[in-house]
Amino acid sequence: MPRCSHMNFRTVRRVSPSAQGCEECLKTGSWWVHLRICRECGHVGCCDQSPNRHATAHFHATKHPIMEGYDPPEGWGWCYIDETIVDLPDQTPPSGPTT
Repeated sequence: MPRCSHMNFRTVRRVSPSAQGCEECLKTGSWWVHLRICRECGHVGCCDQSPNRHATAHFHATKHPIMEGYDPPEGWGWCYIDETIVDLPDQTPPSGPTT
């Protein structure tokens, strides 16, 4: 399994969720399948099985590499750069309804 070189204090922080669902989908009235949260800034976006893939779009726009499965906290993370699952030191608690 590939190793992640991006697990550090800058890219994996305790964060506050930016929204109670996918931030962009809530603004446009779209829907999502699962949520992901950026562990660098707290942006909440939808997964790649969702029509708009906002979590991946957030990575491409910001280059923040580590995201977490978020609804409910799924206990795993993903590094977009190294394309590997990562062990997170903790999970981000949900901030309210996510569907």
